[in-house]
Amino acid sequence: MSDTRAPDRPTVQMVGHNPVLLWGMDTAERTRRIAAAAGLAFAPSEAADGGPRLLVDAGYAFDPAWLRTLAARPGHVLTVAGKPVIAHVADADADAAHAHAAADIASGRIPAGLTVMPHERGGAMVNDELRKREVPFATPLTPATVAAVERASYVGAYKGVTDVLTKYLWPEWALFLTRRCAASGISPNMVSTVGALLCVATTILFAYGQYWLGLALGLLFMVLDTVDGKLARCTITASKWGHLLDHGVDLIHPPFWYVAWALGLYAWGLELSPPVFTATMAVIIGGYIAQRLIEGAFIALFGMHIHVWRKIDSDFRLVTARRNPNVVILAGFLAVGRPDLSIVAVAWWTAISLVVHLSQMAQAAISRLRGRPIRSWLDG
Repeated sequence: MSDTRAPDRPTVQMVGHNPVLLWGMDTAERTRRIAAAAGLAFAPSEAADGGPRLLVDAGYAFDPAWLRTLAARPGHVLTVAGKPVIAHVADADADAAHAHAAADIASGRIPAGLTVMPHERGGAMVNDELRKREVPFATPLTPATVAAVERASYVGAYKGVTDVLTKYLWPEWALFLTRRCAASGISPNMVSTVGALLCVATTILFAYGQYWLGLALGLLFMVLDTVDGKLARCTITASKWGHLLDHGVDLIHPPFWYVAWALGLYAWGLELSPPVFTATMAVIIGGYIAQRLIEGAFIALFGMHIHVWRKIDSDFRLVTARRNPNVVILAGFLAVGRPDLSIVAVAWWTAISLVVHLSQMAQAAISRLRGRPIRSWLDG
């Protein structure tokens, strides 16, 4: 069979074997998945068919970002505490060089002729997808370190700029569930499907005025909405269908929750008058759609999320009128027996948030017209 791999793309090859499981996988399987996600070929440890190599020590676990980084740096080696973790042996024709380098790595020695990249001195990397700046992890994987490494992997898969509940309330809940799902062989799409069913059930309960039960199921749905993405990233099983299912449900369902909540007020005898109902729904749904369009336009015009332009924009993302902060508003007024004021308050907060988004867009446009570069504060 002919080699269809691009000649300058290294093949990922394991050095050694490590039986310790991380998220239910040994290091060879995890590395194979990382390589596949990065568009790199993977070879078993005994293979030696020429071409540039990314030699990976099976005794270590690392963030997927490191494999992509080393793939673009021929002649470099990532080290942890002076020991080689990933080495890019770039000589495409010298199989002996691979063998010698692999033997050195197996013995904990840095292969000769490579430029060392100490993890301890590694600069922070910007992850545009997860909207954060951090130093990706790389650490020995042993039975004693599994829990710590899984936590590092999980934290590495967590968004840096998000809403206040996702950022502060349920990271530990989601970590617990992510571990249980990985150990039980539950896929991210299974989690997303259960979450979608809970989302529908929440909508129905809101429509009948069963707000507390609806909020309880909605809370579980929101936690699972975090779990599916983290499970996909930690187990390296993200897929286009999973992305579509997860983000499709996220995008579509919030307006249905708000309409259902307003309809459920009839069961409480607190229904909104037709003009107020119409105005409230117009502001909430119209504002929701407008904010999403502004976010998309900002990406198209400036090449980044609106929430990562300045630090203040990231801070506002914690509370902007998206589903999770709005649920806090709904629950707050419900706690004092006024679910009618809940939905009106959401309308007001949506309008305020829309004004803030419009202001952000206008300020960015003015800055560009004045010749100022529009760069994310995460870039330093």
